[in-house]
Amino acid sequence: MGFLAKGQYENRHVFGSITFIAVIGFLVSLSTAYVKTIWSVYIYSFVNSAAIVGLLTAFLTIVSLLSTFLFVPVVEKSNKARLFLMSLILFGISYILFAINSNFYIFVIIAFFSTIFGVLRLLSFGIIVRDKSKKSQISQSEGLVYTFSNIAWVLGPLIAGFISENFGIRNVFVLASVFMFVSFFLFKFFNIQDSTISRTIHKNSAKNIADYFKNFERTIIYFVGGGVTLWWAFIYTFIPIYIIQNNLAGIWVAYFLFAIPIPLILLEYKFSTAIRKTGFRKMFMVGFLFVSLMSFICFFISNVYFVLLILVLASIGMAMLEPTTEAYFFAVCNKEEEQRFYGIFSTRFDANYFLATISSAVLLTFLPFKFMFILFGIFMLAMFLISMKIKK
Repeated sequence: MGFLAKGQYENRHVFGSITFIAVIGFLVSLSTAYVKTIWSVYIYSFVNSAAIVGLLTAFLTIVSLLSTFLFVPVVEKSNKARLFLMSLILFGISYILFAINSNFYIFVIIAFFSTIFGVLRLLSFGIIVRDKSKKSQISQSEGLVYTFSNIAWVLGPLIAGFISENFGIRNVFVLASVFMFVSFFLFKFFNIQDSTISRTIHKNSAKNIADYFKNFERTIIYFVGGGVTLWWAFIYTFIPIYIIQNNLAGIWVAYFLFAIPIPLILLEYKFSTAIRKTGFRKMFMVGFLFVSLMSFICFFISNVYFVLLILVLASIGMAMLEPTTEAYFFAVCNKEEEQRFYGIFSTRFDANYFLATISSAVLLTFLPFKFMFILFGIFMLAMFLISMKIKK
């Protein structure tokens, strides 16, 4: 009985810590959702070209990708909680600068540095979630954190759309900065600590990359996890432009981005807990195949409202993939490998975001927007085929 009581206490403690972290993740995601809702439209107002929006986004993605490789030893030897807190403050300041700036070139400079701050935030937060979870509960923890995050992505676009329509885009940045600062103070209030530091610091980035990809399972999950980013890059960067090009009011961007995460909120935690029964491979295959089919269907539909509805339904497939891909990475790594390789695994965001934006920019230079649905349908089908190599 004494052993059982201790186990029950530890489970409550772990669950409590993850809940606090999920709340922080909710607030940070809300701030990010505000900005993401108006980001591509805001850039588009400067350059008036979807292709240039894609190229600029690709440039910032390269900055993020290179920063991630360089920051692996920094994250290994740093207190993760302090690193996360620092990133929140710097992001809050960046958003204020976005709000008061009206020069495009200064905007690019601010975006350059905020991209670097985003890398620190992403790496430190991911490790904190892992360190506060038991090995057997990683999938559930990821599911809980992603569920809270996706609630924010439902609310954020609606709030940002309302503020943008009634008070202007700059005030969206102001609100986003407020939420970053609130997240900072709540993180300190919850007293979340993570001072875990690797005993061995791996400073050789080239060797880190080579060692990561020597392992077959880590290589496969890098590509499979990147498939999720490919799809979200398409949805959040180019579909808002698609909506505007189809002569819908700007508020429809908010409506669409409000609807996109609803299937994730309803289903992600269920899928993440069902993984023990279904296994990772089956979940990945079904998820990617479903999204691929939805994308191909959109190519043959001309009604913009039906297209947007189908894209929302495609989020059912994404609900199978978001929390489970990261959980699989942690499942195939030991503690030291997690510290060393999580940064490299996280570059899947940047690498695939770059692939999505640059391939889209090239395609849009020669073909109408509708062919984007074929492009990303092919991408998702490729991820389905790669998923077949995953262990059950």
